[in-house]
Amino acid sequence: MGKTIETIALNHGHEIVGRIDVGDRLADFNQPADVAIEFTQPEAVVNNLKTCIDKGIPVVCGTTGWVQHQQDVEAYCRAKNGTLLHSSNFSLGVNVFFKLNEFLARIMNRYPQYYVSIDETHHTQKKDAPSGTAISLAQGVIKNLERKKEWVLGATEKPDALVITSFRVDPAPGTHVVKYQSTIDDLEITHTAHSREGFAVGAVLVAEWLAGKKGIYTMDDFLRL
Repeated sequence: MGKTIETIALNHGHEIVGRIDVGDRLADFNQPADVAIEFTQPEAVVNNLKTCIDKGIPVVCGTTGWVQHQQDVEAYCRAKNGTLLHSSNFSLGVNVFFKLNEFLARIMNRYPQYYVSIDETHHTQKKDAPSGTAISLAQGVIKNLERKKEWVLGATEKPDALVITSFRVDPAPGTHVVKYQSTIDDLEITHTAHSREGFAVGAVLVAEWLAGKKGIYTMDDFLRL
């Protein structure tokens, strides 16, 4: 993902002033930078974000699997007058899909005979499950569908739980399906990524937009949704 982002950033005319990989220390990076793009692993992301904030570098974060620490990082960012935009997915198509998902859930709130669930499929190297995109979709459903109160990974007997099923298959950049099923018919909406390029392009466009700003932002701010 980092190599794809670098290629696109260079094609957009930007200069890459630093690359931090496994074994490198972000704390040792002292070059001036307009923005950082953070796509790493859940165990590294919190330290990476706080280090960028300490250095006064606006940071675009696409790492998932750290939602339990997000409030702490956002509070740290505010206290340090830093800049952060985190998203579970930077694909422009996925963010339209998020809005479509919420709109559909509001409609289906009137039809309790439909059972809703989410399937997500990614490559086998993806460590977190469910995906951050699937969690965002689940949150969109729960916000708009009164009969669902929480999401769970795998089967459950709790009627107010939204089931997410994760599949890990190679090669699979990412497919997400929100399903409403009844005894009469099924209704599905699907987003299928064909490569990582859509995520990388979105991250670079967001980085261009975020540079020079202060505060905490979302993809809705960027897309003006």
